[in-house]
Amino acid sequence: MKIDYSGTGRIQWHDFCTYMQLEYAKQDGSSTHLKEVSFSLPATIQEIPHGEPVAHICSLPDSTLITAREDGTISFWSPDLKLKRSKIVFDKTHRKSKWLMDFTVMTPYNKLILGTGDRELQLYESSNFEPYLQISGLEALPLNVDYCYTGHDECMILCGDDQGCVTILLLCSVGEILRTWKKLPKVENLPNISLQNAILSPNVKYIRWKIHGDWITQLNYYDSFKAVISSSSHEPTALVIGCVVGATNVEQQMKEIKEHQKDPKTRRVQAMVGAPSHRAEGDQIVFRIRKGVKTFAFSKKNNLIVTGGMDRIIRMWNPYMPGRPTGMLRSHMAPIVYVYISEEDKIFSMSTDNTVKIWDVEDQTCLFTACSKNNGIKGEISACHYISGTKSLCVATDTLAVLHLRLRLPLDPCLAFSHKKPILCCKFNKMFRHVVSCSEDSVVKVWDFESGKHLFEFGNAHDGSAITCLTFDSSGRRLITGGRDGCLKIWNYNNGQCLKTLKRENRCDEICGCTYVDVNRNKYIIGVGWDRRINIFCDSTDSVHDFQKPQPHWQDDVNRGHKEDILCIAQCPPSFLATSSYDGEIIIWNMISGHICHKFYTPAAIEPAGPKTVDATVTRVIFLMTRALKFESAAASLVSNGPKGYLHFWSLFSGDPLVASFSPTKGKSLISSIAVTTDCLYLYTADEDGYVHVHDIQDYAVADPEEEPPKYVNHWRAHVNLVLSLEIIDEDNILLSCSTDCTVRLWSLNGEYIGTFGQVEPWEIFTPSSWKHPRVPYEILIDPQSMPTHPMLEDMLSDMQVTDQDKRSLDVFIPKEESYNSKSFQVMVTDEDIKEEINKRLCTQTSSRRLKHDRSKLLSKQIHQGRLNTYHTLKYYEIETFPGNCKKPDLSVLGTDIFTSNYQVAAEK
Repeated sequence: MKIDYSGTGRIQWHDFCTYMQLEYAKQDGSSTHLKEVSFSLPATIQEIPHGEPVAHICSLPDSTLITAREDGTISFWSPDLKLKRSKIVFDKTHRKSKWLMDFTVMTPYNKLILGTGDRELQLYESSNFEPYLQISGLEALPLNVDYCYTGHDECMILCGDDQGCVTILLLCSVGEILRTWKKLPKVENLPNISLQNAILSPNVKYIRWKIHGDWITQLNYYDSFKAVISSSSHEPTALVIGCVVGATNVEQQMKEIKEHQKDPKTRRVQAMVGAPSHRAEGDQIVFRIRKGVKTFAFSKKNNLIVTGGMDRIIRMWNPYMPGRPTGMLRSHMAPIVYVYISEEDKIFSMSTDNTVKIWDVEDQTCLFTACSKNNGIKGEISACHYISGTKSLCVATDTLAVLHLRLRLPLDPCLAFSHKKPILCCKFNKMFRHVVSCSEDSVVKVWDFESGKHLFEFGNAHDGSAITCLTFDSSGRRLITGGRDGCLKIWNYNNGQCLKTLKRENRCDEICGCTYVDVNRNKYIIGVGWDRRINIFCDSTDSVHDFQKPQPHWQDDVNRGHKEDILCIAQCPPSFLATSSYDGEIIIWNMISGHICHKFYTPAAIEPAGPKTVDATVTRVIFLMTRALKFESAAASLVSNGPKGYLHFWSLFSGDPLVASFSPTKGKSLISSIAVTTDCLYLYTADEDGYVHVHDIQDYAVADPEEEPPKYVNHWRAHVNLVLSLEIIDEDNILLSCSTDCTVRLWSLNGEYIGTFGQVEPWEIFTPSSWKHPRVPYEILIDPQSMPTHPMLEDMLSDMQVTDQDKRSLDVFIPKEESYNSKSFQVMVTDEDIKEEINKRLCTQTSSRRLKHDRSKLLSKQIHQGRLNTYHTLKYYEIETFPGNCKKPDLSVLGTDIFTSNYQVAAEK
């Protein structure tokens, strides 16, 4: 039935293919829309002093940034790029200058490990940048340095050099070793130990592997993976995953056991001065990649390695399948210098042309792109680093730039939203038991009625214009929507396929209402709106045209139709059609002949703004079907809303059409939606404040005009804003409502809250225990207008008002001829008069306990008469006089302390 939207009873092969293709395409589009992510542009730029390029960037667990320049300048930055401290750690007193190649943080020991151009590993205190020690005499230039804490007081230091070798130092009892080495003699203001002497320690194990045919571009050890991953520009060994110690096969293990039987000191020295070892084939996995690898990233969660290099292609690899990548991401126009995989399954990449991109791991699609012109990053990139704590990308060029990820606001767990924008219409589909809702941002969503789950959605339905109305065809298989772009569109809403567009030629007036009618075995779609005409479109499945024009307008419509914008439409089979306009005119049409049957004029209300401001707008009309089909002359068969929150009941066949009028709301709020049960027993109305009112109209406005309102049944607040749609699903005793507060909700006919479409927890429509009742929506609970009225509050308000008796008592004191002239007569009121009047009020009027308590506190308070009382008296104390020594000091002697001399004189006396 979803595919056979025309109801022919058969499906062609192209129909099936079209449905499946569009369904999956819309699902992909919806999934991509939910995964949208971007950086806040432009980047936050922090100017840094001119100098050498930044060699490396890393971050601490508290998101503090650490940058190191090639001249040895180490700087600590706050997450918002405020400089905390900075220092050049290399001693400049020596003639030769050192160059920093890379650095890493030795986190548990509060140390920085620096690799220098003099083939040294230097350790500094990260708190104050004080030198700690250095390991000299490395075999090659340490281009990359990495560190890993492997166990209690155990760690691993790794270096990748310019000879394509990986050097590994396995340290045990790290604290003791560092303290011992710190006591060694200093070389260039640093305690120094050579690598040959360091590996003689029993707590140090030295390993050096020859892996690549070119220098190493990146090196990292992953403890979760228990492997070292290194990359280079050498194509045959572009990326290598290898073990740390090696010797996984039996023959290699036996060979090492025999070597251990020899002198270990001699073996270590030979290993130091000799050529590096080669891993066995079983100990490493080699990836051959065109033009090598400049950067890579590894994700244990996804079991994924991502590489980037000179060929501008991001490749995705399974770590155990080096033969072929699992995905290739092509979009960069320059060599890639940085990639990173976040915990949210997003790939961040940066190229030499300062273009940053965000990719989705699952879909392998590009979600965001920002070029240099947009992100504001200028200059040559020297280092990049993604900060997981703040979800931002730091880029070092001539300046320091940070791109912050634009994060969605965390959803309140108490709140649930159906759409991101205000919802203008919704309707229940009986065929598939779906609820379809449309919003202001041109999005159509399909929900499962029985569980509340989101099934499908498609956007840009009316080219970005708001969708103002919807209906279904008689079979329930097609959806008809009308929008502010002036179009009516027919959809197979199960896959988002637009079947036909209905539009009046050269007109783009907003469509306010639409309906689907069957007249004499002919099917029509009728749309009304701001063009003030009734546009009738013939619904024929034989038509092959994508666009269709309306049929010629009725003569009565052209000559005697509406003079203002038509705001709503309603039908009553077989032949009645009702429309209402902005000026309050309601017209009843005969759909068979196209003639006007009746014209009603809504009573206007004069607005307080001025006598010329008149409001008579009618936005909702509804037929009482059981009465209209009986052709009873006096009974009201049509209900419409009006100004000042009134409802009007109209009779179609009596001389005086307006049978009854009443306002369901106390605050005279505008009635925005009307619904009635199939048997026309109960009337449900919703207002602009979100309240739903229920009245019993079984015997209301049946014979004679009514002066009183119908019997009140119930009321509750369903939304916090304007309710634009109410629909009663009689077979399930459910009420469907939608509002501009972006929610679509289900209620029982008694007002029990079932749930909001879009909430996390599903419901079972036939199981009341799965409903939200007795809870209410959270935003309604906290809204000030939801506070219930209470007799105590009403009594307080009535007591605070001046009664007629009080006004008459004032007239006794003030003569009529002098009461209007304040200058001719003055009333002198004393404190005794006020006290007497309060006592008189308390005795003559009955008030609430709360008010009596407040007044008793007021009476117990002492009246301030302009003089000081006990609460205003200030306590004071007299200060005893002390004569002291007032003799003038002798200043004749130069250098004499006047205070000392005075003390001596006083002592002598």
